[in-house]
Order: sequence, then structure tokens, then C-alpha cells
Amino acid sequence: MNELDFDVVVVGAGPAGATFARLLDSQTYRVLLLDGRPVGRGKPCGGLLAPDAQKALARFELTLPKAVLVDPQIFAVKTIDLRTGRIRYYPRSYVNLDRAKFDQWLVSLIPPRVVREVASCTAVSRCERGFHLQVVKPDGTVQRMTTACVVGADGAGSVVRRSLFPKQRMDVYVSIQQWFRAGDRNPFYSCVFDPDTSDSCSWSIFKDDFFIYGGAFRPHGCREAFERQKKKLQAYGFNFGEPVYTEACQVLRPHGPSSFCLGGDGAFLIGEAAGWISPSSLEGISSAILSATWLSQGMNCGMEQALPFYHRHSRELCRRLWVKCLKRWFMYTPWTRSFLMASGLSSIDLISPGNGSSI
Repeated sequence: MNELDFDVVVVGAGPAGATFARLLDSQTYRVLLLDGRPVGRGKPCGGLLAPDAQKALARFELTLPKAVLVDPQIFAVKTIDLRTGRIRYYPRSYVNLDRAKFDQWLVSLIPPRVVREVASCTAVSRCERGFHLQVVKPDGTVQRMTTACVVGADGAGSVVRRSLFPKQRMDVYVSIQQWFRAGDRNPFYSCVFDPDTSDSCSWSIFKDDFFIYGGAFRPHGCREAFERQKKKLQAYGFNFGEPVYTEACQVLRPHGPSSFCLGGDGAFLIGEAAGWISPSSLEGISSAILSATWLSQGMNCGMEQALPFYHRHSRELCRRLWVKCLKRWFMYTPWTRSFLMASGLSSIDLISPGNGSSI
């Protein structure tokens, strides 16, 4: 296996890569799917399936298996602004799931004709035949392979994007998440704003026997900012204790149309690698599925049709995420957020058990 030739190599087996590998015509193309993560190891995120992602799955008549779901299913988000101390509750129709099992389920839908390897792509370069890839297996074995086409579905730190599109600059954050034993805590989902420690947001969610707290921070001093934020939340009833484990990863935050890079000349980017992620909520599963769908459909019409088809169909997604850039401004600018939360617009009042009064 010193030299492997494929028509298409997909780097990354998350929602984007798994969806693309499932939909691409593997009878026409010889396809290899690479991912350095063992199947079943999830990405650090809240693990909530937003309505846009639910709609993306519904287009394929896919239904989530019971094994992917976790308890509890929560229908409101407790929004906390640490700058003003204001708290509001907003209705949300998320599906609480085990992100690792969700990714594993998507991979299980891939046709057996697609070759799958647990290996990390560490370098990509152009060559006469297409592209050279350097791949490292879990045992340290280094391989080189060639492919006519490479698809980067490898997330915020995409090797494909860095290697082939180095001028494409994007705002990078660090997502830090800790898992704690839930104990007898009352389950809730929260969204936390604290401009003193981050210009993004943080979140908490319960999953079976665990309480999870995480957030997105600027890279410099991210861990110190995360711990400082946790200390502030103790005044709001957050009793963290000792974490069972801590995880982190990069996450992108687009600031406009120039943040998106679809690729070209036989190299394509989908999902977060292309910048397809919500700048307001950091939700990326829906965009991963959609972008993978459009690229695979274009490629199934012929390699020369792939990029024009992908560009044409992604215009609406680009517009939608640009609107969310504007929404981000309202959400993350302290005075506009304070005004919106003070107005109570779209919020709900909780009813206190026993006397029927709002709390």
C-alpha cells in the first residue's frame, strides 16, 4: 500500500464526508474515505440536532435510530447574559443526541463499495495525475497515494484547505468542553454570553448521566478564559465539581461571503472546511449535509460539472449564512443583546409549581 490510486479521496468522515461518500456514485468513481478518528469518537460540541439539520435529514427520508438519542429532550434554552445578569428562556426544538453515535450512524449508511481507512491525511499537493496525499495510519505507518480528485471534509483545521488554498483566511476559535457527573442536578439547556471572556457563546446540556459545559473562545488564553467564565457562573447555580474529561477542537466563525471557499481544479471543500457554519449559533451539521449533497450531485453529472453545480446550489446557503452574520451582530453586541432580552421578545415565562406564578 505504498501507492494507492483512487478517483476521489474524501478527507474526513464527519457529517459532510459521510454524506458525500454515501451519495457519490461509487460505481462510477473509485472512492476512498479517510478519517484519523476511530468510528464512534465524536467531536466536541453540544450534540444538539437543530431544525435545519433535521430538515436536511428529512429530505432523504432518514429517521434517527433510537440508539443515537439521549435523555433528556429539552424544549427551552436558558439564556444568561453575565454582563447584565439578565436571564431569559426561549423555546427551541432541538433533538438531544450522542454525537459520536450520530456520526457512526451516518458512516454506516455508506455503500460497501467505498473504501474506508482509519488514517490521518497530513499533506496534500498537486501532481501531474491530480494530487499526492501523505497519510499516517494509527500505527505510525506513512503512505503516499494519488487521486484525480480530493474532497476536504476535514473541518475547521482542514489540511486540504491549508495545503491547496493557503490564502483563504478564516476566523478560528477554540471550542473547549468538559463533562461532569450529572448527579441529582435538574436538567436544563443554557446559552451563556460573557463579553469579558469571549465574543462568542458558551453552552450547557445534559446527556444521560452527564452534565456538559463548553464554549468557543479566541485561541490566545482560551483555557484561562474558560475557567474564569466557569467561576462567574457559580453565582448562577452552576456547581461544576471535578470534570470527568476535557476535550477541545478548532471551530470556524465566518464573517461574510469571503469566508466561504468551495475549491476548484479537482479539489473541493465541503462542510466546515469550506466555512459552511452558522456564525451566530456555530451549528454546522445542516450545512455539512447540504454542501455534501450538492457537490456529490454535481460530480455524479460529470467531474467537469461539479464546481458549477456546487456554486449554483450553494448561493442560497451563502445568503442564509450572511443573514446570520447580521444576526450575530445583534446577538453578540452587548447593548443590542441587552435590549432584546429586556424586551422579552419571543421569550417564555416559567410557571412555578404549586402556585401558578411566573418565575
